[in-house]
Formats: sequence, C-alpha cells, structure tokens
Amino acid sequence: MSHFEIGLASLAAIVVLVYGGLWVPFALMTTSYVGVWIMKGSPLLAGKLLALAASETISSYFFGVVPLFVLMGYIVSVTGMGRDAFDVANQLFRRLRGGLGVGTVGANAIFAAITGISIASAAVFTRIAVPEMVRHGYTKRFSVGVVAGSSVLGMLIPPSLLLILYGLLTEQSVGDLFIAGILPGLLLAGTFGVGVVAMATFWPAFVGRDISAPIDAQAWLSGTQVAIKGLPIALLVTLVLGGIYGGFFTPIEAGAVGCLGAIVIGLVRRKLSLRDFWQVLTDTGLITASICFLIIAAQMYSRMLALSGVPAGFGEFVAHADIGFWGIIIAYVALVIAMGTILDSSSIMLILVPLMLPVVSSMDVDLIWFGVVTVLAVEIGLLTPPFGISVFVIKSALDDPDITLGDIFAGAAPFAVMMLVVLVCLLVFPSLATALL
Repeated sequence: MSHFEIGLASLAAIVVLVYGGLWVPFALMTTSYVGVWIMKGSPLLAGKLLALAASETISSYFFGVVPLFVLMGYIVSVTGMGRDAFDVANQLFRRLRGGLGVGTVGANAIFAAITGISIASAAVFTRIAVPEMVRHGYTKRFSVGVVAGSSVLGMLIPPSLLLILYGLLTEQSVGDLFIAGILPGLLLAGTFGVGVVAMATFWPAFVGRDISAPIDAQAWLSGTQVAIKGLPIALLVTLVLGGIYGGFFTPIEAGAVGCLGAIVIGLVRRKLSLRDFWQVLTDTGLITASICFLIIAAQMYSRMLALSGVPAGFGEFVAHADIGFWGIIIAYVALVIAMGTILDSSSIMLILVPLMLPVVSSMDVDLIWFGVVTVLAVEIGLLTPPFGISVFVIKSALDDPDITLGDIFAGAAPFAVMMLVVLVCLLVFPSLATALL
C-alpha cells in the first residue's frame, strides 16, 4: 500500500473503531501508531514520532492557555459570577420565547471575550448552563446543543487563539484580525439568538414544550441590581481584554491575571471558600487532562495524516483544479469543514493554511478576510460528526450519563447550519470582516 492509501484506510479504521465503542482519543492514537508503523516499517520509530508530537503539543504556547482559562471559568462559576451573567442576560431576554437559550448565547458571548478558546467555553458552560436550562424545562438535547453551538463564539470574538495562530502563520497583524472578528462574531451570536427564538416558537418538541421563565415573576431585577450583578464580570472582561489590547499581557499572561482577578473578586464577595477553591482546582485538572488528551490524540493523528500525504493531496487537488476563484474558495471551505470532523482546530490550520497561502496570495485575496473565513469554517467542523472535538469536550464535562454523544451532535446540528448561513454571508459580503479596519 502507498502512504496515501494508508492514510485513507486510517479514516475508515477510525470510523469502525469509534462506532465499535472505542474512546475517540484511543482510536486516534492507535490508528496513528499503526499507520506510522506501516509507513516507516519500525514500531520503535513510530512510537518516537508520536511521543514527539505529544510532547510538542503539551509544551506549545497556544495550548498553555487552556488550564488558565478553564480555571478562570470555574472560579467565575463557583463565585456566582457565571450565574450573575446568566441573570443579567436572562433579565434582558426573559420576555422572549426561549429566553433562557438566548441568555445562554449572550452569556457565552460575554465569556468568549475572556476565554478566547472554544473548548474551554464548552467545558465551562456545560457545567453552568446545562443544569439551569434542564431545570427550566428545556430538553437535554437542546440544552447541550445551545452550549455546543455558542461555545464556538470563543474562537471568533476577540481574543481568539485561532486568529493569533493564523496571524503568526501568515504574518498578518493580530490586532487587525481581532478587529475583523468583531462583526462576524456579533452576527453569529445574533443569528444564534434569532435561531433559538425561532426553534422555541416553531419547534417546541426539540427545545421543550413546558419552558418556564428563566427568572421567577417576583424576581425582577432593578437597574441597580443588574449593575451590581454585571459589574464583577464586566471588570474581569475589561481586565483581560484591556490588558491584551493595551499590550500589557500576552494571552497566557492575561489568563493568569484573569484568574487572579477572579480569585480577588470571589474573596471580596466572600463566595470563594478554601473547600470551593480545592474543588475548582480538582475540576480544572480533570477537564484540562481530558481536553489535552483529546488534543494530543488529534495532533498525533494529524502527524500521521501529514506523513501519508492525504491533506497535501487534497490541498494540491484544490489548488491546481481549474475551477476559478470561487471554486477554489468553496472547495477550500468544504475541505476545512471536512477536516474539522477528524482533527483539532490548530492542526487543520497548521496543515492547510501554509499550503493554501501561496495560492490565495497570488489571487490578491484579502488575507484578513481569508483568516476569518478559515476560523469560522474550522469551528463548523468541530460540531459535526463523527469526531467533532467540542462535542467530545462537552461529553467529558457532563455529569449526566443519559446524554449520549448522539444527543449532543443532534442538538448542535441546527447551530452548525446557522454557522453555515453566517459563513455564506461572510463569503458574499467580505466587508463584514473588513469594514472596521
């Protein structure tokens, strides 16, 4: 068998293993090891190559933010700031049908301005939002779906780690990329909100037939109460984003400072006990381990695929096919979405962006717009089966064994469709990404 054929065979092998019940990281690692072994003819060399991929993943700058932002998210949750963000958002949208779902999107959009990474948002809001929505009559499938969908806002609304990675790969201004992500991010959040209301109105069997108001009738918040509840999270967002935009912090440093700020706020409000803090550290360790294990497995598999030449083969076909500008862009977007079902976000960008950069540069494509399109397409792939990484992160963070992977994929499907709509708008109207530059 050629290397290319081995790479294609590995795709089929993973499908069989996963649907046979093997946990996805083990399926990815096993297939990667066997694939490299067959290609190189040495089990020792295969082990060393994959061990190197694992060590480089863990030591990577971009993944160093995961534990810090997850820790900050859990502190926000345990100190009540996450619930306060929900209360404020729900107060604004309580009169809407499906208002708690809209509030979930709004609160996740706010949280996206802190985390900058979709898998961290997915892990945190699974614990915060899902129980609250189920308690108010929403179906479990919709509850996990709205969290999965809105978690992708973390990669589009600044600060976005994927936009930072893209800027480094293409030598584009990270600041310009952040600005370019604002309007598409807000458009995506707005589309999610409208979609939630539409589904609650016309598809109650999916959302929940007996939805209660997110806040009891006697629990209306005054303007002062809204300000008191919203001030701590606003200060934290300002601290993190202000530090990054002001050039005072790198994203990792902003995560650390954000953790410190969240701890100080929790202590001042007397809502962070020693026992709570120990539980937060434990939960952070568990979630970080699960996330990193998924990322390591995906990185191993991306190395094996790159070695087989499958991504390069598809990329070369797209680049050299006589299909014109829009044909190339549409084929590229389709390829990114397809690869998002089997690889993590950074792996896709590390493989495809350097390959496509010379092609789109020669066509005078705006690389800032191209970067936002790439990130949005990557995030769609993270919600689609069989290997959507965000879905598996949500499953690992859930305490409810009754919610299956199929339920999460089904719940996320409408939001993936909404993302496709926004992506089409971004393709048709590039000014959505460039208007603020």
